Amino acid sequence: MTAAPSPSSPPSSHTTRAHSFNTAAAQYAANRPSYPPTLFDAVEDLAARPLTGANVIDVGAGTGIATALLHTRGAHVVAVEPGDGMTAEFRRAHPHIPIVRGNGNALPIATASADFLTYAQAWHWTNPTHSVPEALRVLRPGGALALWWNTDALDVPWIAAAATRAERYLGIDPVVEKNGSGARAAAALSRSADPSGRLDFDRRQIRWSRRVPLDTHLANVGSHSAFLVLGEERTAEFLAEERSHLLPTFPDGIVEETYVVDLLVATRS
Repeated sequence: MTAAPSPSSPPSSHTTRAHSFNTAAAQYAANRPSYPPTLFDAVEDLAARPLTGANVIDVGAGTGIATALLHTRGAHVVAVEPGDGMTAEFRRAHPHIPIVRGNGNALPIATASADFLTYAQAWHWTNPTHSVPEALRVLRPGGALALWWNTDALDVPWIAAAATRAERYLGIDPVVEKNGSGARAAAALSRSADPSGRLDFDRRQIRWSRRVPLDTHLANVGSHSAFLVLGEERTAEFLAEERSHLLPTFPDGIVEETYVVDLLVATRS
């Protein structure tokens, strides 16, 4: 179950879920999927500029999964993260990469100082009323705002079945419209990212997969906010049931998770 939380969630629920990661930062860092190199190729292509040598601000950096990849790509990257637990895990794993406390609604970054502003699995935690003008303030002319999410490849039968089980158990729909394809889904995602219409996004989808032990897959599922706020007992109950569902499909205990990275890039004029 990998999709952005619904923007229609009540504010208190949204805030609680946003803060839930701080108690599970090590679990998040150890089990969440990374991103394929082709994602960063697509970012450069849509932005029409290289990441190498660019000043990049990675917002909602979490434990630094995307930040480290941007650094490896040759970017001069600074991470921005609001959470205590996530920041501590980031500093433990990436002591050589600078990180500052803050969030996308009020960036602690100088005006017109960034070539790229990136949000990996994080834009949906912002309020676009504030985060859109902040992005436009921080980006240099010609700079690019890049937003992306790992989403489940729902055309894979076992992944679709697992998403349905999670939906029933949680009483929510974990599959948002951006998991679709085509112009209609692209327009819906763009409107969600910037309801004001001030940003003109291009969209790209990148499919990739990873093979991980079943325990890693289940820990990844349990690291999502919907389960983190559910409580340990109920989450453990679901994950035990999920293990029994998945073992017949993966009898060797190795799960192939397939993702579609949904990427939006807008360039500041």
